[in-house]
Amino acid sequence: MVVSSDTSKWYVVHCHSGFEKKVADAIMDEAKKVELEDFINEVSVPTQAVVEVRRGVRVNSEKKFFPGYVLVKMVMNDDTWHLVRDIPKVSNF
Repeated sequence: MVVSSDTSKWYVVHCHSGFEKKVADAIMDEAKKVELEDFINEVSVPTQAVVEVRRGVRVNSEKKFFPGYVLVKMVMNDDTWHLVRDIPKVSNF
């Protein structure tokens, strides 16, 4: 079933800080397992490339814009809500 992107909206998922990437990957993996990937368009952990100086050496790293949050663009229904809520390390929707 193909769902148009007009019906999908962005939602903010609160998760444990430091586990944003694992939660984002788990949402996509679980959606594929239960065949709901058509309802979840995009899962994003907003980051920014930052150049830091450590011990006199420039180091490229990524900094999270919203630590503890994952952005999910999806069609909200009971199945997708439960899918996201039941992911380990997800605190709130």
